[in-house]
Amino acid sequence: MDFLNSIPHWILTGYTFILGLITGSFLNLCIHRLPREESVVIPRSHCPSCKNTISAKDNIPIVSYLLLKRKCRHCGQSISWVYPAVEVITAFLLTVVFLKFGTTLQSGIYGITISALVVITVIDLKHQIIPDCITLPGIAFGFAAGTNFNGFLESFSGFLLGGGLFYILALVSKGGMGGGDIKFIAGLGALLGWQKILLVIFLAAFLGTIYSLPLLLVGKKGRKSLIPFGPFISAATGIAIFIGRDLIIVYIQYMNR
Repeated sequence: MDFLNSIPHWILTGYTFILGLITGSFLNLCIHRLPREESVVIPRSHCPSCKNTISAKDNIPIVSYLLLKRKCRHCGQSISWVYPAVEVITAFLLTVVFLKFGTTLQSGIYGITISALVVITVIDLKHQIIPDCITLPGIAFGFAAGTNFNGFLESFSGFLLGGGLFYILALVSKGGMGGGDIKFIAGLGALLGWQKILLVIFLAAFLGTIYSLPLLLVGKKGRKSLIPFGPFISAATGIAIFIGRDLIIVYIQYMNR
């Protein structure tokens, strides 16, 4: 850490952004393969359409997308805008994590968490699932990191509160809440603790309502329509990571007036 602290801040920030782009490229691989239960290690990256291996020069984040004019070099199939979007969003979020937490353990933990949130968001939007290969290791990760940050009791309380509330909601809604969401929020509860996981649940419900209500009013969604909840949990978790403590303090001060 002393070595990193000796490097000018703007250089570290730029390095973090570039690392974020590279991370985003890997996350795109995870987003494509995990729902299909494929390895994210082998084989090498290839075009989903023609299956030709993508060379290193065609796999440079953002740059290759622009140089190839959004098409596969081999078959000419269009490359989805989601790929560069994931790369840029990941780079931006990881840079914000660095600017907020600096060269600390928290920065590394939250960087991993944010990356997982990006993967879960896109997969849930595309397939309406949250893979166990993310959530189950995420619970162990949440306990390890949460215990280090807040102590085991706080971490366990968050795990029980988050998972328990969503489990009850799944029973009440008779399938309206999926098992992936339950495991997802349980792991986040273990990481963040009971206070912040309550904030996450409130914010996720609020964001979900803002999104769903207009669609219900115009008839594009029905009361029984399935709406992926993972993206709202992810967005709420991001808010909790960056400004959750401040929001809780403001709430406590307001209630004590």
